[in-house]
Amino acid sequence: MPVDHLLPARAAEAGELAAALDAPVADAARLRSALASCGLAEAATYTVVVASLGQSGEPGEAAAVLAEALDHLPGAARAVAEGPGGEATAVVARAADAGYDVRARLGEVWPPPRSHAVPHAGVSCPVDDPERLGGALAQARHALAAARTVSPGQPRVAGLGDLDGLGMLLAGVPADVREVYRATVLGPLLGAAGRSSGATLLETLRAFLAHDCSWARTAEALRVHVNTVRYRVEKIEALTGRDLSRLDHQADLYAALLHR
Repeated sequence: MPVDHLLPARAAEAGELAAALDAPVADAARLRSALASCGLAEAATYTVVVASLGQSGEPGEAAAVLAEALDHLPGAARAVAEGPGGEATAVVARAADAGYDVRARLGEVWPPPRSHAVPHAGVSCPVDDPERLGGALAQARHALAAARTVSPGQPRVAGLGDLDGLGMLLAGVPADVREVYRATVLGPLLGAAGRSSGATLLETLRAFLAHDCSWARTAEALRVHVNTVRYRVEKIEALTGRDLSRLDHQADLYAALLHR
């Protein structure tokens, strides 16, 4: 049956499809059976979309908001299921000649009028094999986490194409993982941050990286002598074990400073 003639999948079938996607161990037979039950087995491409209203949404609201937005995708069928924590998951099936990008089209209609909270959504890249849908779900969740971290108070749809900077990329990394990385890389600087010397070194590091590791421009920004900047940077290097003349070490420290 052509994709554009398909109706939205019913809740039970959509829930089974979402569970099959999120299973700890991939089961190709279960996944294909769930797609067939939802009427999505014959599609040329699949896209996974994950949406969340955070803590302010009511039960079932995220799925309703996502379903309303997906109604604006021409020639597409979808199965939408509400998951734990108010997260809604959708599998969107389209024909090969659909002629539009799911992320871009959703961005045009987001947020739908139904939403009474601040909705965020993450969109995967399209896949042409049902067995790749598990990876697509992971992509969508990473993009959703990035959207929520970067724009916590504003509705946002994000796809992997939006992860065009280190800050946006790291925004999708779980907060506890980022905190461990930050503590590992900055080390003694964080321990000293409560004291004036530690806070001064962190301020100097941020300024030094923000001014492309220019001694003169950093000194001007901080209103100190260039030799003071050199002394502080040498101390930062000694404490962190990083060499700020190296690009990879600069990237390590910059990433550790993001998303406090």
